[in-house]
Amino acid sequence: MLFARSLFLQIHDHDEAFRLLCSISAAGEEHGGWENERIASLVDDPELAYKISRHGADEDKHGRIFRGLLNKRGLEEVSFPEELDYMRQLERQGIGVAHSALRRGEPLGADDVVDYLVHSRVTEQRAVDELRLMRTALAERPDMLRVLTVIGRDEDTHLAYAHEELLRLARGDRERAVLIRRQLRRTALVEIRVHRDVSLAVMSRMGGILGWSKVRGRLLSWAIRATYVYERWGGWRRMTRLKMPAPELRNALGRPARVERA
Repeated sequence: MLFARSLFLQIHDHDEAFRLLCSISAAGEEHGGWENERIASLVDDPELAYKISRHGADEDKHGRIFRGLLNKRGLEEVSFPEELDYMRQLERQGIGVAHSALRRGEPLGADDVVDYLVHSRVTEQRAVDELRLMRTALAERPDMLRVLTVIGRDEDTHLAYAHEELLRLARGDRERAVLIRRQLRRTALVEIRVHRDVSLAVMSRMGGILGWSKVRGRLLSWAIRATYVYERWGGWRRMTRLKMPAPELRNALGRPARVERA
């Protein structure tokens, strides 16, 4: 935790590193917003479409929040190579609904909905885990703590929604329940590999910006690879378990939207 705290504080307090982090985050959230809106327009269940659209609106909001952080510091977004783009790397590995189908506007079937919800279950778990880590590491930076708290609350809601919808689809349908379990395992194993590769690429770029020594760069690389080994040998299972959310989180995206300020 001390290492993570030092890392995030150094990134936060350095304009170029902060600019890269917020640019990557904003692009990822915008990507998720577009994806959810397209999926919402192509499913035939109006109630589910409403929830997916709410999810997409939250992702768009998060993108605006990260851009707002850049604006407050007088910084502009920066472009970055695709190897630093977590969402696009997952798409290239065949995770989630194919964007080619979304662009063509093809109606989505039951299996596509499973793919979408499994993708959400796994990636939202990653988001929840990382936001908790960042909130702890940046607790003494009030500007970031407020933002991360707002986003973290949304991500908790998104994760609960993915659990709830997958359990609903699996209920009373043994064949679909088996498909969901199989897809969760496959997606989690791909995600941990993509997360490792993207993390290594991002930290390599950060190291160049922040002037890290070779020793520090190697230590961080070792930590990322060690995390992957842990996840490969069992840690991935936290991304595949399904449980009914706490009562206050049930049907959260089916309720009227809540207005929040970061």
